[in-house]
Amino acid sequence: MEFNEKALIKQLGKYKFRDLTVEELKNVHKKFPELKSSMDVYRSSYNIPIRIWILDSHPFGPPLCFLQPTSNMVIREGKHVDLQGRIYLPYLQHWSHPKTDVVGLLHEMITKFEEVPPLYAKPSIDGISLAELNTYLADISSGLSDISRRSKLEAGEQRFGKVTVLGDGDLGMACAMSILAKEVAEKLAVVSTSENAIKGGSLDMEVFGLPRVEISNDFSISAGSNVVIITANTWSGEESYLKALQSNVDLFRKIIPNAVRYSPNCVLIVASQPVDVMTHVGWKLSGFSSHRVIGTGCNLNTQRFQSVLGKHLKASVEKEAWIIGEHGENEVAVWQGPEVGGGKIRSPDIITDHDSWKQLAYRVVKGLKEKGQRSWSVGLSVADLTETILRNLGRPHSVSTLMRNRYGISGEVFLSLPCMLTMAGVENVTAPVLSQDEEAKLRSSAATLQSLLEQLKI
Repeated sequence: MEFNEKALIKQLGKYKFRDLTVEELKNVHKKFPELKSSMDVYRSSYNIPIRIWILDSHPFGPPLCFLQPTSNMVIREGKHVDLQGRIYLPYLQHWSHPKTDVVGLLHEMITKFEEVPPLYAKPSIDGISLAELNTYLADISSGLSDISRRSKLEAGEQRFGKVTVLGDGDLGMACAMSILAKEVAEKLAVVSTSENAIKGGSLDMEVFGLPRVEISNDFSISAGSNVVIITANTWSGEESYLKALQSNVDLFRKIIPNAVRYSPNCVLIVASQPVDVMTHVGWKLSGFSSHRVIGTGCNLNTQRFQSVLGKHLKASVEKEAWIIGEHGENEVAVWQGPEVGGGKIRSPDIITDHDSWKQLAYRVVKGLKEKGQRSWSVGLSVADLTETILRNLGRPHSVSTLMRNRYGISGEVFLSLPCMLTMAGVENVTAPVLSQDEEAKLRSSAATLQSLLEQLKI
């Protein structure tokens, strides 16, 4: 089919970067001449119907991609596709003009969907799909009427998998209640890790009979968890820092083996302090691959940093603004603009003084740290991470991950970097471009943590 450039220019009249988009679609047409340009749908040559929405921020913003199943197709939910047909690919997650374009996106779709087809033919029983029948029978068996079933679906209520919280202190309760509020888990287990009886907060949860929640000091209730969150701490003001830290390590030696024995396929989220050290300890004691053990790290402060910048600039900075490194006073604030031709551009109608805005936003974040209610803030952050993992969203978070061979760090230490999370844990780690001073700060943190770890008996 002939490429109608004039018609396309007219159709994209309101696009901010129309000429660049038209030029790219020319290249798409050269590579994939069977695709026709339209404002809504085109189809791939592998008979997987897709819809790609090229937004008016193109080519600097990624397109939205969806499967468009026919009446006899069913979406196969997986790592790269959700139940609504939304497509999530690393290529989209790390979209950066001019390194990425629609041609490259199509090539990645072909590669990924060849490995695991995202659609399959709908089986039927007397005109009713097997999936619909199973869903209906499951709802009936739980006592739901057809009316309540429809109302649940219309409300978009979706819960996935099982979560266990280890520790029933203030932080454990904050994590549990935040996860319940977000309704992302089918079942929630809270395991007391103290030698004493179950504490007041978890006892009240049991007294008032919260649905889908089981509470005990028996680790068997955690069996089959998809995500295990560790909030347990043994801090006391009467010990030296190293002695208190060793006490925490000793506690982990008791609880981690039990947790992984009952949930060998889980992802571990460590919220215990100091989080970078305890994430390393959790990784060593679990025997898991590093991608299945993450620490809450700088996720909370990154979310605050992005929110403050986004509100002031009235623009999304989710892909370029991060708090990384060691959790605490030595963290590093990073804000990078889109890269073009090896350099950075910053639109003058968005910002005039990049560094001043970054410093201001970071001061606000530090103010929030001082004024915020720590347990509940961290609890909300943990629920955010849990949702991304359980729903397989493939969203990036600044979490504590193994830093080996990054920024000249050779030791096995954990620091925060932007990590794309799925139900399998960390799928991809991004290492932002840093100044020499920022890299030196990360290496200094790594050296300090390495020295501390060498003094502990793990």
